[in-house]
Amino acid sequence: MIRIRNLCKAYHLRGQTKVVADNINVDFEAGKVIGLLGRNGAGKSSLMRMVAGTMRHDSGTIEIDGTVSWPVGFSGSFHADLTGAQNTKFLARIYGIDTDELRAYVEEFAELGQHFHMPVRTYSSGMKSRLAFGVSMGIKFDVYLVDEVTSVGDASFRKKSMAVFRDRMESSGALLVTHNLRVITNVCDAACILEDGKLTYYEDVTEAVEVHRQIAN
Repeated sequence: MIRIRNLCKAYHLRGQTKVVADNINVDFEAGKVIGLLGRNGAGKSSLMRMVAGTMRHDSGTIEIDGTVSWPVGFSGSFHADLTGAQNTKFLARIYGIDTDELRAYVEEFAELGQHFHMPVRTYSSGMKSRLAFGVSMGIKFDVYLVDEVTSVGDASFRKKSMAVFRDRMESSGALLVTHNLRVITNVCDAACILEDGKLTYYEDVTEAVEVHRQIAN
């Protein structure tokens, strides 16, 4: 369960203010996959990072029961001078996971070949995303924060990623951001729309998708 109460967040730049969270109040139930919809720049990734604890909010509270992943696809937690393998082992130690087991899983899943043993600073953005997704799926969390899982890699890798994601959702929940509305419709139990800092929760995913289409057009 994630409880968000009176959450506020705004960016101030060059005399202009951009509000991404305007007194948001919402509960994300345990075990549910919640789609997060909104226009580009609405603040979806910012909300995810606030839930993950990697971004400060201005006011309000975020209470979490259970374990929450970092935003899947976000590679900012990697040390650029360490190899993919070294980063994986480091994160395994942090989360109390068997290092050799996680390393073997990520090496097979991410399909990085020899690059897995090269410094992350040499990786393309796509390679970093593969590594981040592999490490995230290799660690058991109660809630996964997933940002554009369907955009990583080629069609074959995206299909594999979605299969692993569905498998994890058998025993976990997720907050999912994606521009692929078909994915939202097929895998989510509910959805939210973030617009002008306001978050609206929909039990009916189809209704949320339709409202989002009207807003985005």
